[in-house]
Amino acid sequence: QVRLVESGGGLVQPGGSLRLSCEASGIIPSINAMGWYRQGPGKERELVARISGSGRTNYADSLKGRFTILRDNAENTAYLEMNSLKPEDTAVYYCNLGGGLWNPGDYWGKGTLVTVSS
Repeated sequence: QVRLVESGGGLVQPGGSLRLSCEASGIIPSINAMGWYRQGPGKERELVARISGSGRTNYADSLKGRFTILRDNAENTAYLEMNSLKPEDTAVYYCNLGGGLWNPGDYWGKGTLVTVSS
């Protein structure tokens, strides 16, 4: 059974940085795409970034330049590096596995909370 565990969330001041990790376990072909989504207070879940097994990426337009998605296929882990964080980046960040570069797969983690506040 596939399991996704996110980590790295927490409280950060505006302008700060965080690095989220998503470790996948179970039967996980490295060709699977992985992605990050977020859901802010009172908002719907939205795409942050996705990365294919070969390393191609897809970002939400509003986040390009501040967020970077990476993956380590040998470790079955995806990362999200977030810089110049803003209060509006406050959300629960979810990891996703499967699907393609533009659409999510069936597997979701439970999420990690990122709070950007002074």
